[in-house]
Amino acid sequence: ARGRSRNDTIASIVEQARHAANEGGKEIVLTGVNIGDFGKSTHESFLNLIKTLDQVENIERYRISSIEPNLLTDELIEYVSCSRRFMPHFHIPLQSGSDDILRLMHRHYDTTLFASKIKKIKAIMPDAFIGVDVIVGIRGETEEYFEETYNFIANLDVTQLHVFSYSERPSTQALKIEHTVTPKEKQERNRRLTSLSEKKLNLFYTRHIGKIMPVLVEKSSTGSFMHGFTTNYIRVEITNDNTLDNQIVPIRLTGFNKTGTALSGTIDNSNC
Repeated sequence: ARGRSRNDTIASIVEQARHAANEGGKEIVLTGVNIGDFGKSTHESFLNLIKTLDQVENIERYRISSIEPNLLTDELIEYVSCSRRFMPHFHIPLQSGSDDILRLMHRHYDTTLFASKIKKIKAIMPDAFIGVDVIVGIRGETEEYFEETYNFIANLDVTQLHVFSYSERPSTQALKIEHTVTPKEKQERNRRLTSLSEKKLNLFYTRHIGKIMPVLVEKSSTGSFMHGFTTNYIRVEITNDNTLDNQIVPIRLTGFNKTGTALSGTIDNSNC
């Protein structure tokens, strides 16, 4: 059991960020069981946290990890869009594209709310990366409900899916639901959504080929290449050069690498 939400104070987290900056860190990911609930135990707010973190010197990038759609406020989205340090990158759990299944899971949102959040993000940050969690094969998920999920996501302007297959846990309310999904059905539903995710990610990457984007380069211990990420979380591969480790450099994205898992690029200072 997770229990009640608990969190550190803004002052303590800011101090941790300053320490990371002093150690040479350039990017911080804010994470937690449900970070949108931040502040309940300290009478603070998540929005005030990110506004305060935005003032920490030498941290170049922040990313917000998984945040429930009902806690992702328009004010928060708008602040990220104007911030230099908070990246246009969101990870939002959906779990199902069927409102009946969402009610069965006791979620505090529906597909209408979820779609409105995606629309809001894309209206002001059209190149934002949006990752989405989805569960397939939960008890009660009929073929009809799964097709609702597939069609909902297919028409949603998101970038990538993290697909999980439901597994039984003892002593849960879900065990009272009679309809079960066979392992074979779970596997097929997972495959279909994973394939959809790959198509969406490919289209997102393809749209950025030819652009020059800032990439935070990570040191490579082996091999001829090193990797990094753009502001909007595109994985980039460049020729290994240890002098670029932990540096943010302008990279022209030239196309997919040999494995299709990243975009290749070269340093391009023409816009500097």
